[in-house]
Amino acid sequence: MTGTARRPRFYGWTMVWTLAVTETISWGILFYAFAVFLVPMQGELGWTTPQITGAYSLALLVAMAVSPPVGRWLDRAGPRLPMTIGSILGTLLVLAWSRVESLPVFYMIWAGIGVALALTLYEPAFAVVATWFVRGRARALLVLTTVAGFASTIFLPLAGWLTERYGWREALAVLAVILAVLTIPAHALVLRRRPEDLGVLPDGERGLADAPPAEPEGVLPARARRDPAYWWLTGAFFLGTAAAVAIGIYLIPVLLERGDSLARATLITGLIGAAQAGGRVVITALDRRVAEPVLAVAVFALQSAALFLMLIPAGLALILFAVVLLGMGRGGITLMRATLVADRYGRAHFAAVSGIPAAAQMAARAVAPVGAGLLVSWRGGYAPMLAVLAGIALTATLAMGMYVWSARAQQLPLNSR
Repeated sequence: MTGTARRPRFYGWTMVWTLAVTETISWGILFYAFAVFLVPMQGELGWTTPQITGAYSLALLVAMAVSPPVGRWLDRAGPRLPMTIGSILGTLLVLAWSRVESLPVFYMIWAGIGVALALTLYEPAFAVVATWFVRGRARALLVLTTVAGFASTIFLPLAGWLTERYGWREALAVLAVILAVLTIPAHALVLRRRPEDLGVLPDGERGLADAPPAEPEGVLPARARRDPAYWWLTGAFFLGTAAAVAIGIYLIPVLLERGDSLARATLITGLIGAAQAGGRVVITALDRRVAEPVLAVAVFALQSAALFLMLIPAGLALILFAVVLLGMGRGGITLMRATLVADRYGRAHFAAVSGIPAAAQMAARAVAPVGAGLLVSWRGGYAPMLAVLAGIALTATLAMGMYVWSARAQQLPLNSR
């Protein structure tokens, strides 16, 4: 017999593509679709916008609070049970949302959805990628985040169409069925804890035939929290996410204030998503040519430069250039946290170590819209808010630079305690 035996497909890629689909659905239904139901709920229930959006902010704060213990659970149990429970919980709560009549009950539902967010969104999916890949980690994250990046593109129009055709309550019931059918079985049947349990190493590498499965190396969470670089990293992602979320919400009003039409303002803002995907491709292509920490600083610097360019009320070309830089920076930030944590602190306790930075990003998503809105009201316009966001983005870039300096000053062996 001639030729070489065909190498079996690495099971990690099966999980990555499965999670790419389930993350798209979970983000689309549990996170993005909320905006579609705001006006219909106001019309039927008579609640004010702050009353309704307050529940959404509560969910993000709950997700922030439970992210560290969820991370420890993921390290102990693997992703299958937490993500399956998260999908079941999310399904039941979306169904409950479709029948809600009381504002306190609505807040209780969204507090529960906050738990579902922590159990199903990027953090557990990133833990899978960090555990199953080393050399292929950047490519796996690119696949996962690029596919899931279409969540709003798919589910905002779908939720709107269902609402127009059937009403908001029936639309939510349909979305709950989609969430149940397409995520619960996938999480329960496909996910596995770690490659060593299947007799292979990360990236599908084969170990010694007679050797027992090796325990993955990693820094203990308590040791990571004593590392100054850990807190620079957390601070950088909190500030960078806050600036990115705020400008994503308020860029259309900024452009309208400057005299753009609504059609052009929405078109320009919509280009952020395409630039995010392009940024992720570029960063992944550079991953083996440029050191990861240098890429991280560059990603944050892109976002900072974009916001400073937006301070200039110039023509269309400049704002389009700024939007492209902003989108590339935002797309890169999504990728960088998982790779930086995994590279410095290892695989063994990735989810627990990553829990605090993940909570910081969730907190930024919760407070940025409110904080930016208060700043607009206080200063009486969007230009001061934009200047503050540019300063926050610059501070995030400096914090990431401090992370790089601190990480190089103190090397952590992966078995350090």
